[in-house]
Amino acid sequence: MKFEQEIFELISHTGEARNNIFNALNEMMENNKEKSDEFLKLANQQMIEAHNMQTKLIQKDIEEDGINVSLLMVHAQDQFMTAMSEEFLVKKMIEMYGTIHALEAKVNV
Repeated sequence: MKFEQEIFELISHTGEARNNIFNALNEMMENNKEKSDEFLKLANQQMIEAHNMQTKLIQKDIEEDGINVSLLMVHAQDQFMTAMSEEFLVKKMIEMYGTIHALEAKVNV
């Protein structure tokens, strides 16, 4: 696979993960925990694929005594790191929405 194709694969997996992360949050906001969990599972699978591609690119960098760092590669890394942060924060938000929904149920809101 060409280097640019590998970078696009990293971007693609990351984009799918981010989409699923925010779908999970949206579902939990509507108190759809099962759907939220499904989206988180999909997001996790995509993040694993993205991480595997990132690892492959890093290994290629080491084996080839450095690779050309293009703007596209910087963009891919930026997107991946952003997705990692978003995943962490959204999971915390989902926990908070779970607490909110449980409290609302107790007071019949």
